[in-house]
Amino acid sequence: MIQLDHVSFGYSKHKRLFDNLSMKLNSGHIYGLLGKNGAGKSSLLRNMAGLLFPLNGKIQINGHEPKKRQPAFLQDIFFIPEEIYLPSVTIDQYLKVHAPFYPKFDEQQFRRYIKEFDIPEGNKLTGMSYGQKKKVLTAFALATNTRILLMDEPTNGLDIPSKSQFRKIVSSALEPDRLILISTHQVRDLDNLIDSIIILEDSEILIQHSLDIVSERLHFGTVSSINHDSNVLYSEPSLRGYKAVTENLEQEESRVDLEQLFNAVMENPARIKQIFNHQL
Repeated sequence: MIQLDHVSFGYSKHKRLFDNLSMKLNSGHIYGLLGKNGAGKSSLLRNMAGLLFPLNGKIQINGHEPKKRQPAFLQDIFFIPEEIYLPSVTIDQYLKVHAPFYPKFDEQQFRRYIKEFDIPEGNKLTGMSYGQKKKVLTAFALATNTRILLMDEPTNGLDIPSKSQFRKIVSSALEPDRLILISTHQVRDLDNLIDSIIILEDSEILIQHSLDIVSERLHFGTVSSINHDSNVLYSEPSLRGYKAVTENLEQEESRVDLEQLFNAVMENPARIKQIFNHQL
């Protein structure tokens, strides 16, 4: 479980990336953290991992304060940063050094992920492509079986087939006592993977809801015309008219389109907040 209470952070006292953030994330879910570049997503994850410290407020991860970096906290959290640097060793050598830090590490599980990712095991990590390195670190992270897994732009450097593999493998690794938080600006990479969404913009959280709640409040579909339709929050031309996000006044079922949702939030933040603050 991750809990933030009135957390503020910035690299200087005069400019804060986020201010007075409060949220609670529960185990058994895969959360998508979305926001434009520079919105503070990476800094938020680093605060959770204990690599940066909040200016104000308190962060608790499974009862621990990340900034204290206690062993019980560190052995139950794994953070994959956007930019990764792996040593000039083989996979076996990497496991020998790093796996002992994680009591629940499962080597058979790791080998299975490596096989699914089509990674050659004999090569040195530095001889691999950037995408292969990302897949090795993802496999290791999942095999640690830490209760908290934070990923920052994990699909950068992956080709389309590898992104599909990533979604399949990560979704299979979710357990009731595990929380996975994935930050990205490549919204479509999270399709069919996450079950809850957090959108960070302009120093605040605009949405933090399950996709079930999003589909209750908003409708994603195609309309023939958008003229004078006050319910339209976002639209884009399509072959059949307009793909549109509208307020779901008729309680119709639709599949959440993450990219359209993100665009709707960016274009109409005040209206989105009003819709989601209103209790159905």
